[in-house]
Amino acid sequence: MREHRYSFVMPHPAARVWALFQDYDRWTDYAPMVKRVEVLWPGDEHHNGRLRRVIYQMPFGREGAALELVTEVEPERGYTYTMISREPGNDQTGTVGLEPLDGGRTRFSFEERYHLTKAPYRWFEGPIYRFINRQNEASMRAASQWLTDHPEYRPDVTSTSASGSAPASDRTAGVS
Repeated sequence: MREHRYSFVMPHPAARVWALFQDYDRWTDYAPMVKRVEVLWPGDEHHNGRLRRVIYQMPFGREGAALELVTEVEPERGYTYTMISREPGNDQTGTVGLEPLDGGRTRFSFEERYHLTKAPYRWFEGPIYRFINRQNEASMRAASQWLTDHPEYRPDVTSTSASGSAPASDRTAGVS
């Protein structure tokens, strides 16, 4: 079992970050590996129970797909997702968190747990997930930059509460 955690401070209100993350048509604007996201089941009014298929670019021009079930949604704060595998025991889980900070900033946090059990993938689990983790981290930094570059995107949403005061340079990452 491997686990990856990553966090950094975005200079944007949590509500605006949340709006971008829920705008699946925009994922391809900041996540270069994502080709498209299909909502298969919308879930409830907060997207609890949402079932989505993420189509992504793989090395050598191949295409992959992840079927993800979104749960434990707290609007403008985060959610949990389960990447549902074809093989029992290979499901992967992750969480996305948004913590409002002073000055309209947000601490973004991400963690993912995975364990490949089927050969030959399990032999390459470390290199595969180091690559994926680097891509995920770059995509989240790109999402923040996209919001900076597009002030016209959802200027109507602002954080209703802010707490904490971590410096904007705060960033942590780790794999175990």
